[in-house]
Order: sequence, then C-alpha cells, then structure tokens
Amino acid sequence: MMAQESPKNSAAEIPVTSNGEVDDSHEHGFNRDLKRSLPAGLGLSETQITSHGFDSTKEGVIEAGTLQGGQKTQTNSGPVILADEIKNPAMEKLELVRKWSLNTYKCTRQIISEKLGRGSRTVDLELEAQIDVLRDNKKKYENILRLAQTLSTQLFQMVHTQRQLGDAFADLSLKSLELHEEFGYNADTQKLLAKNGETLLGAINFFIASVSTLVNKTIEDTLLTVKQYESARIEYDAYRTDLEELNLGPRDANTLPKIEQSQHLFQAHKEKYDKMRNDVSIKLKLLEENKVKVLHNQLVLFHNAIAAYFAGNQKQLEQTLKQFHIKLKTPGMDASSWLEEQ
Repeated sequence: MMAQESPKNSAAEIPVTSNGEVDDSHEHGFNRDLKRSLPAGLGLSETQITSHGFDSTKEGVIEAGTLQGGQKTQTNSGPVILADEIKNPAMEKLELVRKWSLNTYKCTRQIISEKLGRGSRTVDLELEAQIDVLRDNKKKYENILRLAQTLSTQLFQMVHTQRQLGDAFADLSLKSLELHEEFGYNADTQKLLAKNGETLLGAINFFIASVSTLVNKTIEDTLLTVKQYESARIEYDAYRTDLEELNLGPRDANTLPKIEQSQHLFQAHKEKYDKMRNDVSIKLKLLEENKVKVLHNQLVLFHNAIAAYFAGNQKQLEQTLKQFHIKLKTPGMDASSWLEEQ
C-alpha cells in the first residue's frame, strides 16, 4: 500500500477538468498555503507565485514587493525619474543669462561695425526722415516752453509790483487830502493793470501746461516707441549679418543645424522689426494730427490774450479766457498758488 500511494502524492497530481484543461484551483490553494508558511520576519509586502505546465521551459517565478528591515528593494514599476518634470530655477536663470549675453554680443558687434563703416544697416528713408523732423521739432518746442516760462515769471513779478504800487497809492490817497484824486487815479490804474496782468498770466500758464503735455508726454511717448524700433532694427541687422556669414560658409552636417537655427532667429527678429516699424508709423501719424490740433488752439489763445492785454481791451481779454474755458483763481490767491506751481 505504501508503494502504491507514493506516486500519488499531492505534488504529482494534475487535476483535469471535463474539457481536458488543467484545473488551476489546486495551484491557487498551493499559493495560499505557501504564503501562510512564510516567516513573518521577512516582511514581504506582496508575494506572487506563478507556475507553468510541465511542457514549459520556464520554472516557477517568485515576484516580491518591497522588503522591510533595510534590505534591498525592487519594485515592478521601475525607477522614478523626476528630472524632466521638475525644472531647476538656477538652470533656467542661467539659460536666460546665456541668451541675453549672446544677443548683447551680437548687437554690440553690429553697432561697432556700423560706426566703423564695415557693416550694413537697414534704412527706411521715409520713416527716418519723419523721426528726424520729430526730434528737431521737439527741441524747438522745448525752447518755446523755456521762453514762455521766462515770460510768465517776469509778468508775475510785474503784476506783483503793480499790485503793491496800487496799494501804496491808495494809502496815500487817504492820507494826503490835497493829492487825494491824483493818488486815487494812479491806484485805480495800477490795480486795473494788475487785474489784467493776472488774466494774461492765466492764459500764458494754460498755454505752457498744454504745450508741456504735448512735448513731455505725447511726443516723448512716441520717441520711446522709436527707441524700441531702433533696438529691433539693430537686432534684425545683427541676426541678418550672422545668417549671411553662415550662408557664405560650407554646408555640411555640422553647419546645417546652425544655419537652420540662425534662419529661425532671423525670421523671429524680422517679424519684431516689421511690427515695430508699423507701430512707429501709426504713432507718428496720430501724433501729427494731435499736434496740429493742440498747437492751433494754443497759438490762437496766446495771440488773442497778448493782443488784448497790450491793447488795453479788458473785455476782449476776458472773452478769450472764456472761449478756452480757462478759470482764474480767486483774487489774493493767484500769487501764492502760482508760486507753488512753479
């Protein structure tokens, strides 16, 4: 009986289902028994045992998860790489500095070449002429502003003196009975001149404020766009020269990638240059329209106010200020307020 039972142990039995396939329920039971029999000290977080038929060339394989107790670990997911997902801020800054240094070098080389007469530059003759006229006009407008401010300062001093002189004549008119009328006429005249001077001073200060806004804000904003356009032009010519030099050289496996990269950079700076040139053209056109409108009104104001003041036409002087919606400050506050503004 022992001889007959030995070949029928559990390890040699292969259960077969009704359709001739191998029944693996016994295999799953064997796996569970093996898990229970493993020592708990090994600390296996996951254990899987797979077996194959007798006709397979592979033997049983045991795949284990992470081992505890400081032992070497091995997982099915493989190593986790974070270098591509998390960028180093220091490397990004270094790359930006590298690009900035390269661009600065190319632009500096282009500027030096142009000044030495060796390099070529892109010139838009019509646009350059308009820019030169604008810069020349800005200098002339600044000179007009300086002269108008000097006139305003001198007129203020005269008005202040006339007011004090009128007060002195009025005081003497009260204290000198024999010259009461004479002092009184002069007091009225000086006070009237001071009043008209204050009106003219308001017109001149309004003229100065409007022209100053035109010169120091509107024109300056356009010139800032012109500076950006000139910088874009230098970058465009620098990368154009770089591309031309590469095209003149040999074409091989080493130079073709450089040429392609240079072509890409050249195209990007060309688009930037074209955009800035278009922006400058539009701003120059709008500035010309605004300049004509502003200066027309201010020059008419300045002329009418000066003419009415020296003609002694007080009504015409006041009408000029009403025409341009200029409000004068209350008497007695003009001098101090104007000094604070100055």
